[in-house]
Amino acid sequence: MTQFRYVFVLLAFAGLAIFPFFAGQYGIDLATKIMVMALFALSLELLVGGTGLVCFGHAAFFGIGAYATVLLSPSEGPGSVLWLLPASVLAAALYALVVGALSLRTKGVYFIMVTLAFAQMAYYVVHDTPLGGGTDGIYLLMKPVLGEVLDLDKANTLYGFTLACLAASFGFLALLGRSRFGRALAGIRVNEQRMRATGFSTYPYKLAAFVISGAMAGLAGFLFAVKDGTVNPELISWHLSGEVLIMIILGGLGHLRGALIGAFAFALLQEFFKSEAVFGEFAKHWHLGLGVTIIASVALLPSGLVGVPAQIRDRLLGASRAKGGDDETV
Repeated sequence: MTQFRYVFVLLAFAGLAIFPFFAGQYGIDLATKIMVMALFALSLELLVGGTGLVCFGHAAFFGIGAYATVLLSPSEGPGSVLWLLPASVLAAALYALVVGALSLRTKGVYFIMVTLAFAQMAYYVVHDTPLGGGTDGIYLLMKPVLGEVLDLDKANTLYGFTLACLAASFGFLALLGRSRFGRALAGIRVNEQRMRATGFSTYPYKLAAFVISGAMAGLAGFLFAVKDGTVNPELISWHLSGEVLIMIILGGLGHLRGALIGAFAFALLQEFFKSEAVFGEFAKHWHLGLGVTIIASVALLPSGLVGVPAQIRDRLLGASRAKGGDDETV
């Protein structure tokens, strides 16, 4: 099964790499948007699936990365990717450091509520002050470039750059999960008390994971701002935090490829239920169809979409798969 996982991931990224050669402008734009959300989902997977920390304010880091991209861009001429991207990631990471340093002193539902409270604070800062442009948001006048080499105003270039960021982030998290640090996070997820008993100080590990996760969400926010050319307070709302949490649950917690599958499945389901060609007038109520589908998926697929092959195999072979401590991260 390990070889199958690697083959699946390689084929998925290869398919995304050749997709622009066959797709139209709409397909490229949609795929770019989904890849941005997949990167956002990967960042949350590190916390929820990798460390066992359910964060309900993750959109704050995504939104801060997006807002930093627009606010730090020059008013005349395009900004440089070389400093706009690191600045956006750093802004999100610094806020994650503050939020994590305080919220990680709590546990369970209290941790969830504290992270939500910090996200709402960030939301009202950009919503109720001139800094974020209020409900209308602010616009990115010119998309960043890297000399003559990289112009993110071109759809195909932005697609390739987004795919490269997604692949690099996936590879980084896969390596991280196999490192001593990743094993420590897995131990914290399974039994934090036992990790403390063996001599691990779990707080620094959790804080480091929180900051890395926030930085990756900031990278996704940078890409989103560049793609759309505008940002608004909805990027920091709890609705978006809920959506990305649904993505990783839909795909399968504890699996990096599950975050990718969940992000693509969620976005494509949205497009499907919004289609007037398929549902006619009922397309106005697309939330209902999407909600019912997600509820059915969670009920019928307890391991998420990533567990479908195993379920099919078990039913065909008539064998029950034992639940073990599977720490695989790919």
